[in-house]
Formats: sequence, structure tokens, C-alpha cells
Amino acid sequence: MPELTLTGLRVTLEVAQRGSFTAAAEALGYTQSAVSRQIIATEAAVGAPLFERQARGVRPTQSGEALVRHARHMLAHVEAAELEIAGLRDRIAGRLAVGAYPTAAAALVPRAIARLQNTHPGVTVTLWEAGSPAQLRRLRAGRIEMAVVAIGEGLPDYDFSGLRIEVVRTGRGMGVAVSTDHPLASRDQVHVADLAQEAWIVGAGGEGEPQFGAWPTLEDPRVAHEARGWQTRLGLVAAGLGVSVLPALAADTVPNGVKWLRVEDPALVLNRETVMVTAADASSAARAMLQAMRDEIGHAPERE
Repeated sequence: MPELTLTGLRVTLEVAQRGSFTAAAEALGYTQSAVSRQIIATEAAVGAPLFERQARGVRPTQSGEALVRHARHMLAHVEAAELEIAGLRDRIAGRLAVGAYPTAAAALVPRAIARLQNTHPGVTVTLWEAGSPAQLRRLRAGRIEMAVVAIGEGLPDYDFSGLRIEVVRTGRGMGVAVSTDHPLASRDQVHVADLAQEAWIVGAGGEGEPQFGAWPTLEDPRVAHEARGWQTRLGLVAAGLGVSVLPALAADTVPNGVKWLRVEDPALVLNRETVMVTAADASSAARAMLQAMRDEIGHAPERE
């Protein structure tokens, strides 16, 4: 009976993420026929079809979704083992340049860097904070090896052809930052209706950068101030001059005088994601950074 292989799992995961055999082949450096053979062999091993064809590309069947879910975990464990063994042999060393957009650069990425350097002290990491378009330009030019970018509604449709992408799944959502003197600061969670009369401090940045306006489902919100940087926005919040939308990804970075609150809003649909992007042939140091990000996300406390 045919058995599952790591190559088959990698190909299956890539096809599922990219939605076509052709795109998966380009990302992996395979021919399309080689991808097809791997999928056929994997389907034989599990005894079920993994993909169904659509007008444009393919999508996983129920069996395919189940295998992809497990494959993601299995491949992460295999990669972690490879990296640990490589670290024991002192093979991961040198310099690594990482880019991240401001919210991710505030807490998640620095903690992952610390985790990486604790495991692989021979790696020196530099962090470059920038908007997503600038990061991708530098990644393709070889000036950084990993980019942490935002994608989704209201942002450009970036070209990821030839690159490897992985979604950052934190299980966290959006909230608001308020002054510790604010009447709502005695709570840990508020309903969106509680925010209807608030003055809002919103972002003002470059084209293609993820911006945070007032709470997106409120009608006719009152904007009190605009500021480009998070430090300025949160400074205005601390002074009691308004409240600001803040992702839970950066909730642990609020300064003294500011409190983060989760917002209950049944009408809110989040259509943005954070993704980690590397070259398809990422270096061992970049792959170690990917694993450090996964580990940091897995150990981050959930905000209930």
C-alpha cells in the first residue's frame, strides 16, 4: 500500500495554499507533471481525492482539507527538528535581515527574534520597520530575507509569485486603546455600542500601509486627531484626547496610562491577515526565523 511522503505533503499543502497545480509548481521549482504525480501518489496513500477542479484552479475536498490541516503541523515539526539538529552542528549563523509592518514590529516580531537568538546565538538579526509594499520590494531585491506584511481588504493585491507565504494565525482580534482614566477602563471588554459617542484618533500613513481609522462598523464616527505613528496615537490616547483602534497583536505594547479593551461587535468581519513571506529557497536562518515566529505565536497568551 502506498505511504504518505514528506514531499507529497509539501506539494499538497502548496497546491491548497495557491489554488492551482501551476502556481504550486512555480513556487516549488517543479514541473506541473511532477506536482500532478505527487498529488496522485498522495491520493493513493490516503485513499481519497484531495482536490476538485473549478473553472479557475482547484480547491481541497473535505479529505484534502483534513490532510492539509495535519500536514501543516507535521511539516512544521519536521522543520523544527531539522533546524534543531542544524543548530547543534552550529550550521545556522550569520546575519539575517527581517522586515515587518509597524503593528507586527511592535511586539510579535521582536519576541520571535529573541526566541531565535536564544536557540541560534550565531545568528545576528536586524529588524527593518516599514510598510508592506516597501518590504516586498526589498525582499525581491535580496536586501531582506523575510517580510511580515499585511494583506486583505483595502490593501493592494500584492504579487507573491515565486515567494513562499504563510499566514500568521494568532487567534486574536481587534480592540481599542483607551486612557486608564476613561470611564470604560474599568472593564476588559466593551460592546461596540459603548463606543458610539467616542472621539477617535486615527492613523495617517503612506499608500499601501495598513491604516486604522475609527471602529469600522460605527456610523459617522467623530475623528479628533490623525497621527502617523503608533507612539503619537497612543500618546494622544493616554492624554485622554480620544480612543484608538488597536489590534490585539500589539495590545501588550501599550504605554503607561493606556489600557487595551476587546470589543464585542457581531457585525465586524475581519478581512485582513498578516503573512510571513520569504523566498521559495529561503536560507536556513530565514527558515529558523519562520519557526521562531510559529513558536512565539503558539506560546502567546490568548486574550479572551
